[in-house]
Amino acid sequence: MGLQSEQEAEWADLPAIVRRLPLFEGLEPELLDGITAQIEWFALPGGTTLFEAGDAPDALYLVISGNLGAYSASAEGHRRLVGTIAAGETVGEMALISGKPRNATVIALRDSELGRLSREAFEQLMLSHPQGLLRVAQLMAQRLDASQNQVRGRRATPRTFAVVPNDKHAHATSFAAQLATHLEHAGRTELVWSQRGADHTSLWFHTVERANEFVVYVCDPGPTSWSKLCLRQADVVLLLAQADSKPADWPAFANHQVRPVAQRTELVLLHKERLLPGVAAAWLDVRPGMPYHHVRGTADIARLARLLTGRGLGIVLSGGGARGFAHIGVLRAVREAGITIDAVGGTSIGAIIAAGFALEWSAEELNRRVYECFVRTNPLNDYTLPLVSLVSGRKVTRLLKREFADLQIEDIPLPFFCVSSNLSTGQLALHRRGELWRWLRASVAIPGVLPPVVHKGELFVDGATINNLPVDVMREAGLGQVIGVDVGSDRAFVTDTVDSDVPPFWKMPQWFRGRKQPVNILQILWRAGMINSAGNRAARHEISDLLLQPPLEQIDMLNWRAFERAVDVGYRHAQQRLSEWQRG
Repeated sequence: MGLQSEQEAEWADLPAIVRRLPLFEGLEPELLDGITAQIEWFALPGGTTLFEAGDAPDALYLVISGNLGAYSASAEGHRRLVGTIAAGETVGEMALISGKPRNATVIALRDSELGRLSREAFEQLMLSHPQGLLRVAQLMAQRLDASQNQVRGRRATPRTFAVVPNDKHAHATSFAAQLATHLEHAGRTELVWSQRGADHTSLWFHTVERANEFVVYVCDPGPTSWSKLCLRQADVVLLLAQADSKPADWPAFANHQVRPVAQRTELVLLHKERLLPGVAAAWLDVRPGMPYHHVRGTADIARLARLLTGRGLGIVLSGGGARGFAHIGVLRAVREAGITIDAVGGTSIGAIIAAGFALEWSAEELNRRVYECFVRTNPLNDYTLPLVSLVSGRKVTRLLKREFADLQIEDIPLPFFCVSSNLSTGQLALHRRGELWRWLRASVAIPGVLPPVVHKGELFVDGATINNLPVDVMREAGLGQVIGVDVGSDRAFVTDTVDSDVPPFWKMPQWFRGRKQPVNILQILWRAGMINSAGNRAARHEISDLLLQPPLEQIDMLNWRAFERAVDVGYRHAQQRLSEWQRG
């Protein structure tokens, strides 16, 4: 069948497609035929705007194939994706009902086929079939719910992926076939390459995509017409490269027209056996700010498939001083339960332990290294003249450099982040790139206790100052479910001291004598540095799919000698909670 006859056959089936749209389901045949006859059919190339926010509502649009994105303008003037409109859905009905201007800009995310139903025809539908109003109300509620999920980081699941090789040696077809195999665990998946799809129309692609949950397209290495078609069809573009190759931009993008709205694009680096330090940073200099993935084998591709489709599992570890040792027990229980963690993040001591886990240290190695750093050697006893802080910070810096050497965050096999607080801007700082030891040092820099980290003229301190449990950061990435581990929410300390003022130094022995619950400046500064984030704790707890809070009230935040006890409390608590969670 030639292209023209194939297209005619596909378009001839449009009335049947219209009848299956939720808005028209169940309509009387005569009414449906009359409405179908009034629909104007047209193609909308990927990146083309259907209508702008503020436009007058003149029509309802039916998406027959392809995918559209609805965008709202932020206070800074940037567009933010608030929802997607897939094949089989409608867009524009809310403005028709309210009579108000369009409240969002709608742009084709890929080549799409649409139908336009004028305001007059739409009003005829509502007058002739009042149940249609109920259907529209249901669609509006679904659209609102989807928008709220988008804000919470539960973004729409992508269905089409374009694998773009950096050169002919990137083994794109082999990688794409393995990715498709792992996507099969979530739904029916089809692999399409140039020999299969190059001669078909856009409705053929719609048919393939409608028959599968996921479709993986394999681009050519160069800027061929097939590559451009794949890029227009894709919800997600995966830039594939051999990690040890010389970093260079992807030839398939040569002369490729940039869309008004950027696609979700992520970097995939293929390593032959072990992860090569430093290569990710070099590739990210070519494509700055891009999410990246390391692939060494099957397990990494399986993780990538889960993360791309929002079926991953992340864990976020809070700060809490010596109570943070409980994280080691939690992670041990996670491993023993057979739970696979796909992404890791943390604050303060939680960031240090999360980094070790993300580096794939065994439970024994993680336990040994943390014990050596915090128990055998008190990291906070190098006191100094308190001009900037009580301790010099040299000891903490030396320990972190010893454990993490010259590693960059980009060199960590699992997706990892840590946070600190930027004193210069008053904002939370998110670290996904750069020297690992440096940003871990910033993340544990308790104000007044440890000196801040200075970087490009700005000062960074403990992430717990603003956000002690950054599950919201993990949630916004839209990777899937999130386990939050909060070891800092229990009451930190109480005292039986009556006097608020400190007496003269010659009366201090009498002041301390007989007190069972004294407090010191380290405790006060440490806890005061976390107070700012305590007010938002409940909201972060709420957005955790599973919240673990080991009972640690009896362990002082500065009692490094309580190592074994804290690890055991975390392990036993996690064992019970994970068992309940797995049972459903």
